[in-house]
Amino acid sequence: MCHIRAGGIFLAILSCLLTLRMGEAVAQGAGSIEQNFANSLTALPSENLAASGAFYVPVYSSVTMSQGKLRADFSATLSVHNASETKPLVLKRIAYFDTSGKMVESYLKSPVALKPFATIEIFIATADTRGGTGANFVVDWAAAGEIAEPVVEALMVGSVGPGHYAFITQGRPIRLVGKN
Repeated sequence: MCHIRAGGIFLAILSCLLTLRMGEAVAQGAGSIEQNFANSLTALPSENLAASGAFYVPVYSSVTMSQGKLRADFSATLSVHNASETKPLVLKRIAYFDTSGKMVESYLKSPVALKPFATIEIFIATADTRGGTGANFVVDWAAAGEIAEPVVEALMVGSVGPGHYAFITQGRPIRLVGKN
């Protein structure tokens, strides 16, 4: 019982802190990634980008609850972390798609390079329900040579009545499967 209550208190505090920062995050979203995360970015590598990949990240900006009678809306924060200690990570595309697979927004005008161990974020406000219940991000990345695979996650935060919810989804590498 104490653990449940402590967990609920933790989520309530987290929700309050995120709500307080929401105005800051929405204002942050008004600029480009290049502006908002200038300290996390570096020059694009001049070498050939020999390594590349893509991540699919499910994001739940809305969730149907209570036998389909209630919809809960969530804010979502996509975080892209360069897990390399020594090499820049080039982000070639960050795109947000809705439930039907239609692109809602593209967040990069051109590729950017993320410093070693640096992070960038994309924030989707609770009121922005364009993604729907099956929203997702696709993140395309590249690097000059061997590099630690990036870490790509999304944090969703919301509330329904007195209950506060927070959960994380992890990006999954997009890999082709089928006949060799």
